[in-house]
Amino acid sequence: MSDAAPNVFDTISQSYYELTAAERRTADYVLKNRDRTQYLSIGELAEESGVAEATVSRFCRRLGYKGYNAFKLAIANAGAPKLNTAAADKSMRDSDDPIELARKLYAVESEAMLQTLSLLRPTELDRAVAILRSARRVLCMGQGGSMILASEAAHLFSVCDGKFIPVSDSHMQVIAAATLTKEDAVLFFSYSGATKDMIETLSVVQQQKAKIILITRFPRSPGASLADVVLQCGSNESPLQHGSVPARIAQLFLLDILFTRVTLSEPDGCQENRQRIAAALADKHL
Repeated sequence: MSDAAPNVFDTISQSYYELTAAERRTADYVLKNRDRTQYLSIGELAEESGVAEATVSRFCRRLGYKGYNAFKLAIANAGAPKLNTAAADKSMRDSDDPIELARKLYAVESEAMLQTLSLLRPTELDRAVAILRSARRVLCMGQGGSMILASEAAHLFSVCDGKFIPVSDSHMQVIAAATLTKEDAVLFFSYSGATKDMIETLSVVQQQKAKIILITRFPRSPGASLADVVLQCGSNESPLQHGSVPARIAQLFLLDILFTRVTLSEPDGCQENRQRIAAALADKHL
C-alpha cells in the first residue's frame, strides 16, 4: 500500500496519452495554470479549456477522482501556488508581529471587497432590489457557513420588513420551497453555487415559480443556471480555504450594498419600522 496518494500533476502527465483529444485540452490548461485551476468552477475550467463540462467530468473520473470537487482538492493538496492578490505579502508568518499580521489580513480582505466592486452589475442589482421589494415573502437560505450569511441577511432586512425569513435545515428548505408561490422570493447564499442540497431546493423553488436571487462567486455554476438574478462576489478561495473570512467579507459587502439599496428605495417605510423596533427593544437595555 502506498504511503501517499500520487501527485495529481504527475497523474495527469502519466495518463496524458491515454486521454481523448478534448481531455488533453483540459490537461494542457491545468498543467499550464496550476496556480489558478483550484479556484475555477467546472464551468469556468470547461470554458477556459474550450471543452464541454461533461468532458471535464470525464477527465476527472479518468484520473481516478469521484468528481470535480475531489479533483480540485487534489490540486490544492499538491501544493499549487496560492493565488493571493494582496499587494502587502503572499504569506502569513508566525514571526509576524500582530500589527504586521493585521496589515496583511487587511490587504487581503480589502482586495476581496475591491474584486466584488469590480464585478458588480448595476442592472442585476436593481433587478434584485425590485424582486425583494415586491415579494410577499423572502426566504433566506444557504448551507453550512453560507447559512450564517443567510441568517445575517434575514436579521439585517428585518429592520425594514418582517417578510425576510431564515430557513436553515436542508429538509426544511425543501419543505418551505414547496409552499412558495410566484409572489415569493428566495435569497440564497452559496460561494460555489454547486452544492447538491442547493440544487434540490432551488429546483423546487423554480417549480413553484418563485423568484431566486443567488449570491455566489461563480456566475456560470449549476445554481446560477436556476436563478433569476445572480450577484457575483469577489475573493478567490481554494478548496483548503473553505469558508475563509475574505470570501465571507465579500458576500457581506454585497449584502450591505443590496440592503442599502433597498432601504434607500423606500426610506419612509424602513424608518417607521426602525422606530417601532427601537421602541419595542428599549426595555431590553439597561
